[in-house]
Amino acid sequence: MGVLRDHPELALFLCLALGYLVGKLRVGPITLGGICGTLIVSLLLGAWTEVTVSDDVKTIFFALFIFALGYMAGPQFFANLNRKSLRFFALCGIELVSVLAIAFGLAKAFDLDVGTASGILAGAATESAVVGTATESIAKLSGLTQAQITEYQGHVATAYTVCYLFGLITIVIYTSQIMPMLLRVNLRDASRELWEKMRGGGGLEADERAALPGMVGRTYLVTAGDGRTVGALEAELDGRVTVEAVKRGSRLLTPAPGLELTLSDLVLLVGRRANVIEAGRLLGPETPGIPGVDTPLATSQVAVTEKTTDGLTVDQLQQAHPEFAADGVYVTEVLRGDQHLPAAGDTTLRRGDVLTLVGARSGLNKLVARIGAVVKNDATDFIYLGLGIAAGSLLGQVVVTFGDVPMSLGTGGGCLISGLLFGWFRSRKQTFGAFPPQAAGTIKDMGLAVFIACTGLVSGPQAWPLLKEYGALLPFAGIAMVLVPATLSLVVGRKLLKIEKPLLIGAIAGQQCSTPAITSVTQVAQSSVPMLGYTITYALSNFLLPLTGPILVGVLGA
Repeated sequence: MGVLRDHPELALFLCLALGYLVGKLRVGPITLGGICGTLIVSLLLGAWTEVTVSDDVKTIFFALFIFALGYMAGPQFFANLNRKSLRFFALCGIELVSVLAIAFGLAKAFDLDVGTASGILAGAATESAVVGTATESIAKLSGLTQAQITEYQGHVATAYTVCYLFGLITIVIYTSQIMPMLLRVNLRDASRELWEKMRGGGGLEADERAALPGMVGRTYLVTAGDGRTVGALEAELDGRVTVEAVKRGSRLLTPAPGLELTLSDLVLLVGRRANVIEAGRLLGPETPGIPGVDTPLATSQVAVTEKTTDGLTVDQLQQAHPEFAADGVYVTEVLRGDQHLPAAGDTTLRRGDVLTLVGARSGLNKLVARIGAVVKNDATDFIYLGLGIAAGSLLGQVVVTFGDVPMSLGTGGGCLISGLLFGWFRSRKQTFGAFPPQAAGTIKDMGLAVFIACTGLVSGPQAWPLLKEYGALLPFAGIAMVLVPATLSLVVGRKLLKIEKPLLIGAIAGQQCSTPAITSVTQVAQSSVPMLGYTITYALSNFLLPLTGPILVGVLGA
């Protein structure tokens, strides 16, 4: 094992590889995930080999993780600070108050040290970022020796590992299996019913696609309506179809509004199927695709940047811009951060959402500039990224004194706030500061995984003594700190806030920041509808839960 001690980078990446392998193990709907797997492997390897990793490595990778986390959550965090989202904000408030109160109560009742209490908080809340913010805060406590700091930081990692395991199992089973029974609802049927209500009928299951696509292009041979102009035809159908091409003999004509259609013209129409079929009855028989007339549909990803668009539903957006109907352009997908939302008529759009628009190129180009900006997200803007992390690091060094107590955000808190602001600012005009979701996700996961591996390697020697001392308490804490806030939110959300049942279950998974839980819920529902509630609370809790670590450390260390 001397090789690992002499080359800590080898031990570090070995922890990542084996940890993510362990994280893939599945028992029913439960998987540990790569982060928890990495911590387990690194604790075992650290206890065995006593590998030493520089604290600078932890700091750098934690800064990358927390900035990327804030960057991805920023647009929706600020967008959700409004009256419409207050009921979901209340659920996050229940989560924060509950986990802090329970962690503080356990610490006082069982005389826990600050590291163990913080690890219980992080693990039971299934929020890995709390490990980082709490660990960093412990290092800043006055009156502790370096040996005590190292010991308490090791307790954070160990308590987190055990509580995370039990907290994860509890939140997955509770949201996907028990909550539907408590609410007396078939989650699949309720999600489908709500989906049909939102989109006006005709829902699909999660693994289904329309056998007949809603938007089509068809060519017709003009045998009736000789002399009707292109503009008159489109007006007769209330602008619900567009004429994209006209072929007369061997000539391809520009379909200007004043162009008169004559017998034997070949006309390409684009629009919703029912409207295109209706238009065909006015023209003549349908024909196979004609070379030179079969104009392909274009696709464009457009970020919602206009202030007037924020808060509109998809239907309201289309009504506000008649060009959608007139030019045959349709919204086929809504992307919020890294979450795919149904492009239903009642889906509320937020500034920073990315819409996938499909339609004829001529109409698409005219519409894009009216609602936002074409997303430029093909490569990371390292200037923007570097400035953001540097600004966050500087912000974290600011010290404010309250009485005799010096307070600072630290690198974690500073980079989190910087990430929120930089991500929000980018979303307002997505023509600069690109940080593609795949790249941001990779940086976030890599940063946290390396930080966790470093923490586990250093903390390994302290793990076994802590488990012997508090072994029975940790599983109990992991279960209780999930059940209490989740149950309170279930009662308050249904009885007082009147949140629809599928959205409420998704929102409770989001307040816990539990991706495995929402994955299991959507599998049971066979629908993405619960995701609509999840995205709001997930964005809020992603920012708020990491702040509970420094709060608990500050209270217990005072």
